[in-house]
Parts: sequence; C-alpha cells; structure tokens
Amino acid sequence: MLLELKHIYKNYLQDKIVIPVLKDVNISIDEGEYVAIMGPSGSGKTTLMNIIGCLDRPTKGEFLLEGESIVNYNENRLSDLRLNTLGFVFQSFNLLPKQTALDNVALPLSYAGVPVKKRKEIAFQALKRVGLAERVHFRPSQLSGGQQQRVAIARALVNNPKIILADEPTGALDSRSGIQVMNLFQQLNEEGVTIIMITHDANIANHAKKVFHIFDGEIVEDKERKEKQQAEVQSEKEAKNDTVFSEIEQDFGVKEWEGEI
Repeated sequence: MLLELKHIYKNYLQDKIVIPVLKDVNISIDEGEYVAIMGPSGSGKTTLMNIIGCLDRPTKGEFLLEGESIVNYNENRLSDLRLNTLGFVFQSFNLLPKQTALDNVALPLSYAGVPVKKRKEIAFQALKRVGLAERVHFRPSQLSGGQQQRVAIARALVNNPKIILADEPTGALDSRSGIQVMNLFQQLNEEGVTIIMITHDANIANHAKKVFHIFDGEIVEDKERKEKQQAEVQSEKEAKNDTVFSEIEQDFGVKEWEGEI
C-alpha cells in the first residue's frame, strides 16, 4: 500500500470554538492508482489535500506512507517528502513570471542541490515529456493557459515523485486545453505515476479509476462507480455463460424445436 489515512480528524479553533473540518476519514491508495477526491466548496477536500501533501497535520489519526507513519515527522522530514516523493499541480499554475519555462521546472532541483547543468538537462527532459520541448525559453506570459499548466506538470515531475497531487488542474483552462491536460494525466498514470486529483467536477473525476466523495468532512467511496463495476463483472459472467451454452449446443447437437405442437 502506497498511502493510507486511518481515522483522520482535523479541527480548527475559531474564537475558542472547535470547528471540525475532517471527520474519521479513511483512504487507501495503491501505487499506480488514479484517484479522484470529489466534493463541493467547503466540503473539506482542500484540507484533505493539504494533509496528504504534508502541508498540514491532522488533529488525530494515522497517516502511513509506504507503510511508515509520518504523523510525527518534523518539518525537515516533511519538507524532504514534499520535495522528493510528492509533486504538486495547482489550478493557478504558480509559475514565476520572470523565469523561463526551463527555469520554472528546474526550481525544485535547485532546492535539492542539483548542479546547474544537470538540473537544466533534467528540466528539459521533463518539458519534452509534456510536449513543450520547443517552448523551454518562453516565459509564462508567452504561453497559453494549457501550456502553462503543462509547465507546472513538468515541474511536478522533475524530481520523479511517486505521487502527483493535482488541485482543480483544469479550473483555469478552456475546454480544449482542459482535455489536453487530462489526457496528459492519463498518459502519466499509464506510465506508472500515482495520480490524486482534487475536484468538484464529475467530468474530471470520471477520468479516475477510484473516486471518493467528500461531504461535510466525511468521505465515502463512490457507490455509483462500484455499482458500475459490479454490473460489468455480471455482464462478463453472463457473456461467458452464453459462450459455454453455445459450445454445449454444438457438442451435443442441441437445436431449437422447429416442429408444430
């Protein structure tokens, strides 16, 4: 198991009043899965993303990453996780406006202490991977929204993370650019990257193989998707039974009665 959240609670204190935001959240994600966490504004999904992304700590509960509890990690160890294990993609791109695409993508590598020449080589390969090899020297203002988001995805990939966390990654894009970005996430998942998508949009969530709905801080597995999968399994069984019966007919010469009664 790559990631497990067990009985996670998150409370905030406002004017001496405890505000519960997450209530007994349980999630398990295997390596290579494509998961969506879907819910409306105020449902707690951003707080949940911040906990998964090691940007915030739960009030109570267990967080296991590759089987190891990280709830008591100090800030330095959490920072290392954010740098080396997790990649982040945000709705607003979060690119440095005066830096080129190449420099933006190379930024996490500079934090990791990678030499300049090496980090530029790695950053170029990441941009090539997302189809922007010919835009490496362009600044964000010279790129379309979809291209800027692909730069952000390349930046998330540059340290070869095990998990990419994407928070409403198509929210600032037109429909065409949004489709291109979602196709890119699909491609990355097929290459083995674990994707966790945070969204309010059912169309975006439908790209995932596992969907969790979050409402008022409580999360449940998508029943509709489970029912659909069960229906597909039943359909396969029925098709198999039809095939077996057809073979029996051929073996024993069973034919439909054609006479009169």
